[in-house]
Amino acid sequence: MAKVDKLSGSKVRIEIEVSKELFEHGLDHAFNAVKEDVEVKGFRKGKVTRSIFEQHYGVESLYEEAINHCIQETYVEAVTEEKILVVAQPKIDLDVTKVEKGKGFKYVAEVAVEPVVTLGEYKDLEFENLSDEVLPQAVDVEVNKLLEQNAELILKEEGTLENGDTAIFDFEGSVDGVTFDGGKAENYELLIGSGQFIPGFEEKMLGMKLEEERNLDIKFPEDYQAENLKGQDAIFKVKLHEMKRKELPELNDEFVKDLDKEGINTVEELKEDALTKLKDQLILKNKNSRIDFAVNMAVENATYEIAEEMIEEEKNRLVDNVTQQAKQYNLDLDTYLQYSGISKEDFEKNLLKDAEKSIATRIVVQAISKEEEIAATQEEKDAKYEEIAAQYKMDINQVKVAVNDEAVSSEVEYKKALDFLVDSLIIK
Repeated sequence: MAKVDKLSGSKVRIEIEVSKELFEHGLDHAFNAVKEDVEVKGFRKGKVTRSIFEQHYGVESLYEEAINHCIQETYVEAVTEEKILVVAQPKIDLDVTKVEKGKGFKYVAEVAVEPVVTLGEYKDLEFENLSDEVLPQAVDVEVNKLLEQNAELILKEEGTLENGDTAIFDFEGSVDGVTFDGGKAENYELLIGSGQFIPGFEEKMLGMKLEEERNLDIKFPEDYQAENLKGQDAIFKVKLHEMKRKELPELNDEFVKDLDKEGINTVEELKEDALTKLKDQLILKNKNSRIDFAVNMAVENATYEIAEEMIEEEKNRLVDNVTQQAKQYNLDLDTYLQYSGISKEDFEKNLLKDAEKSIATRIVVQAISKEEEIAATQEEKDAKYEEIAAQYKMDINQVKVAVNDEAVSSEVEYKKALDFLVDSLIIK
């Protein structure tokens, strides 16, 4: 027997009554769970009766397991009967001092539920038109990237070190005359202007000549990763051994053939291929911009309340995703974040925002799908199954066993709702 009350936010309070019969059943369950390991003089192991067990250990020793069993059974039954869409683990409030053998008891479950969404304006929104035209300069940039990728480094035997040159040099850094860990190297190779070193280091090497030695006065940034070097003034002794300049290949048909791109043998064909790819990318980018605008406006205009527990669970899921990414590089999460240049605190804050945005987007789009009576056809679901099968290289029948049909329907309907939002935009 359950009584449901709506609380502020997306939470409900469920008062559930456990009958004395059910509690007795719970005690039987608890006893059966432990009796195989119980030894009482005069009984073989596992053969003691419950009454004898209670005489030796007290019925109270069974309460925790019995109560948990009763709560699990009655809670699931209550949320099922009341059709409550639970989105997080419940908080159970029970005064165990009032639980007695031969009597029932009551407890309260406070639980986060799927938020109720009140839709605002989401159709016929005005959107500034985006051009799908690719500028000629963009094609030139792509072609120049290929030239850069195939450039050769040529020894520079005269002149001075310039931006874009590669320097081979020795360096030794010190603070207050003391060399620090990681502050010394020989024949180090560095592309000048790449920004790989401490701010100011590469700039102060400009103009050096071969075999020149120079002392560089450098101040470490306040946010430098090594705690002992943050904000410290340092001197780097450097000696330049070699300079190399980048020599680009000539853009001609011979260069294009050497790239060995299928069906592309001339400069003209190379530029046409670059134009086609850039256009496809721009079309996709513009489509995503329209989706982002339509969804963001729909979310902004909607009213809803998301329970903190729901956001926390989504955040934990995102943390798990990043943790798995880190494992691919054989790193733990803390080390991965350190390499990424973000603190654990900022990481958690950012994920909380991402979690809330992700939930808000999902519930609003789902509400629009329901409002517009968008449904997945069998043909669309079959196509989705085939897509999944191709993606994971599985037999489609295996996919249909492994993937829930309702999940496939939801994904198809979500995509259709996005398309609906974009199609309803009024392009100015």
